[in-house]
Amino acid sequence: MKFGIVLASEVDSWRWVVRTEELGFSSAWFYDTQMLNPDVFVCMALAADRTERIRLGTGVVVPSNRIEPVTANALASVNKLAPGRIDFGVGTGFTARRTMGLKAITLARTRIYIERVSALLRGETVTWDFENKTRKIRFLNPDTGLINIEDDIPLWLSAFGPKSMRLTAELGAGWLNFSAMKGAIERLEQMQHCWQESERDPLDLHAQLFFIGAVLTGDKATDDTRLMAQAAPATATMFHAWADSPVRKADLDGKSATDTAMRDYLKVHHSYEPADARYLSNHRGHLMFVRPDETHVTPELVRNTTFSGTEEELVSNLKALSDAGYEQVNVQLMRGHEHAIEDWARVFEQVNPK
Repeated sequence: MKFGIVLASEVDSWRWVVRTEELGFSSAWFYDTQMLNPDVFVCMALAADRTERIRLGTGVVVPSNRIEPVTANALASVNKLAPGRIDFGVGTGFTARRTMGLKAITLARTRIYIERVSALLRGETVTWDFENKTRKIRFLNPDTGLINIEDDIPLWLSAFGPKSMRLTAELGAGWLNFSAMKGAIERLEQMQHCWQESERDPLDLHAQLFFIGAVLTGDKATDDTRLMAQAAPATATMFHAWADSPVRKADLDGKSATDTAMRDYLKVHHSYEPADARYLSNHRGHLMFVRPDETHVTPELVRNTTFSGTEEELVSNLKALSDAGYEQVNVQLMRGHEHAIEDWARVFEQVNPK
């Protein structure tokens, strides 16, 4: 099994990518969330300039947020800095669109976007509709060496539902999943089924898991602190997503801790202003930190909803993921707590002992 990291893009993210490369990890993925973080390609370029081996990927580009020639140019530009080390991760949009009050785009539009960007990166002429007109576009002078479209840039699709999984299989793309341990294997089995339905060789399915969690010690005080700092943003994000949806209190009539927490958060969410743009408060800190008003996010809830555990528990879970067919897992490092990579390195080494 291979290992990587995920980062909410920052201009100094390169520091942790350098350390990750030193530890022998395979990849570093960067979130593309324009209302929360610096530009993903600026951050990738800085990391590309300071590393030699580690792969660098967009995790993920959202089609509506950049037109196809701009995305293709950005990928080809960082590919010039890190030849053959760039990955094109793409999805229909969660954080990057929810922060602007938008829902995900359609799979049909996503497919067209992927096909156009991929064709441009192959040096082809693309028929492109823009501003109510259809035009032909292509890179005009790639032979000058200003960009790099010679080295392959693999495609990875973030896919959670059956339709997007089928699109992944139809395109023959790598698959990106974001999950805690619970549900990760079941979702992989769904992806494997879609892959086989498309009559593709099972060995050609490349599956990666993104997760957020904390390596626990067994000491409650230490572990509660780690959970809230390193893993809690994932739990908070669950509530951000639910609050954006037409969730009614009647739908939360269970007595589980999650239902209770959701009812509490909906009361807070209803107070956000302006009332027609509550998403501006709802998504602040999304996948980065827990806000002071998110008191419903507790260490116990975080422990149960993230990829957290003792070293022994995590090693067992990671081996199960490897056996199921995941070829790589990627842990997100939280701002100010990037040192957790050292804890994860010890865990990963036990999964793949030298």
